[in-house]
Amino acid sequence: MAKKVKIGLVWRLLIGIALGILFGAFFPVWFNRTVVTASTLFSVYLKFIIPLMILAFVTMGIADLSMGAGRLLLITAGIAYGSTLIAGSSAYMVAINLFPNFMDPTLLQSIGDPEAGQLAPFFRLPLAPLLDTTAAVVMAFILGLCMSSMRGKELHDALYQPFAEFSVIINKVLHSSVIPLLPLYICGTFVNMTVSGQTFVILGVLWKVFLTVITLHMICILIQFSVAGVITKKNPFRLIKNQIPGYLSAIGTQSSAATIPVNLKCAEADGVSPEIRNFVIPLCANIHMAGSMITITCCVTATMLMYNMPISLGTIVPFIMTLGVAMVASPGAPGGSIMTALPFLPIMGIASDSAIASLLIALYITQDSFGTACNVSGDNAISVVIERVYTKFIKKAA
Repeated sequence: MAKKVKIGLVWRLLIGIALGILFGAFFPVWFNRTVVTASTLFSVYLKFIIPLMILAFVTMGIADLSMGAGRLLLITAGIAYGSTLIAGSSAYMVAINLFPNFMDPTLLQSIGDPEAGQLAPFFRLPLAPLLDTTAAVVMAFILGLCMSSMRGKELHDALYQPFAEFSVIINKVLHSSVIPLLPLYICGTFVNMTVSGQTFVILGVLWKVFLTVITLHMICILIQFSVAGVITKKNPFRLIKNQIPGYLSAIGTQSSAATIPVNLKCAEADGVSPEIRNFVIPLCANIHMAGSMITITCCVTATMLMYNMPISLGTIVPFIMTLGVAMVASPGAPGGSIMTALPFLPIMGIASDSAIASLLIALYITQDSFGTACNVSGDNAISVVIERVYTKFIKKAA
């Protein structure tokens, strides 16, 4: 029996982009409107699913943080969150100063209005989300924080277990319908971009954004391990060398969670004790998203500059701070971070179901594996630091 060939999500998205350009350039209007209609229907479905995803995953992500060890949990979570915020803010400062150099007024004028000249779908489906995304986020924070602090005390598992099963259901929906249909969504976006004459102008910018993001990932890893080396008096280049298997595994799996077994081996090579590495690596796989934050921040900044939308430190910092918490929902699903970010795009003035949001998804997922590799590398840098804190302060005090 012939072995079934499995095409990865990135390749399927690239095929979707290529088909969208091909359809938009050479196929008749009725065919392209059919593709756009299918893409629009998926967009409505996605908008319906997103609040449910936030409610399920963010609630459980925060609730499960109770599975820690007091001060060690707070220290690890604080370092992970601080690293994510610094990475995102630094990426914005680089992007806002670098990207305008290859986005001149002529280019911005040729891109113009993202909705101008695009094809309309044959019909739309009036499917309203059960929850407003903001309400879903607030409810998830309330439920997650209460379950995290009260579980095993005032609360048992009567509330925790249904949400755990609800998150399994939503995870199944994502893997069986949302992720497989993303290439169709992206294809419809590129059909419209090609019809309106924007595709090649935008692609001419995005490859430069891609190279910038990868470079920032490498710098981030170097800084994280350099800081860890200074604190622990270990050679940072040896630490980076030990991390190579974890980095390559993350690129291949495109998942922080799937890379945990390999990353535990990397931490062992760094001299991290079993109790610390078994605690820090799985925890940081869910809460430390420095690489993903770099990618999202650069992608958002680039697209807003391309469409001549206002952006400033005052708008990007609240976005980064909110997303730094909400991205505990993202591990385990390819492209999970950008899907988690969609409800928060209105903070930046971007509609979560717009053509710009679709472009962001495509741009992010083509770089997602590198962001994940940066995430897991930082996880091990944190584990080395936590090992030092534990042995010098906590264990000695006990």
